[in-house]
Amino acid sequence: MSVVLVPGLGLDERSSRRLRREVAADVVVLPGMGRRSPVPAVGDLARQLVAALPEGPVVLVGHSQSCQVVAAAATDARVAGIVLCGPTTDPRMRTFRVLAARWVRTALAEPWWQVPLILRQWLRTGPRAMSALWRAASPDGIEERLAAVAVPVVVVRGKRDALCPADWAARVAGAAPHGRLVELPGAAHMTVQTHPAQLAAVLRTL
Repeated sequence: MSVVLVPGLGLDERSSRRLRREVAADVVVLPGMGRRSPVPAVGDLARQLVAALPEGPVVLVGHSQSCQVVAAAATDARVAGIVLCGPTTDPRMRTFRVLAARWVRTALAEPWWQVPLILRQWLRTGPRAMSALWRAASPDGIEERLAAVAVPVVVVRGKRDALCPADWAARVAGAAPHGRLVELPGAAHMTVQTHPAQLAAVLRTL
């Protein structure tokens, strides 16, 4: 079974380097995620992702903003399961004031060694592509998409993640017919970078 990782907002293949030491995986970088090219709607991003998938079965792993794209692509016949790490689609965070406050809380809970790595990825992507991805993805209803996903769905949340609160993570997991929630103690939002061994263990269950 193949594993395909899809980085989050502004991030690229470097965000999953430590995880790929634990689990063999491919990375698909889409517009707004390490690429400055124009960002289409979520459905079009999902079609780009599907076009890049290897022969099945495949486990798709989304992180943060890319979780919506992974959910949209999960009905492809090659997809055997999906893992959503810190989905950031909580409707309560669509206003800038709330989002900024939650972002600050989460940033303070993250290990500071990540800062140079994240900044280099954001600079590669650029603010224009990042903001375009946010505008395209944030209104997309992940719960409605997950209701049509027949394969196992695992939502992974760091217990210190204010961008993906516990009640929202449980709601996302509950939207899928075969969904479950896994919480990682001590982790915040960047679980792919900070907790690779724990996330690899989750992937092995699929």
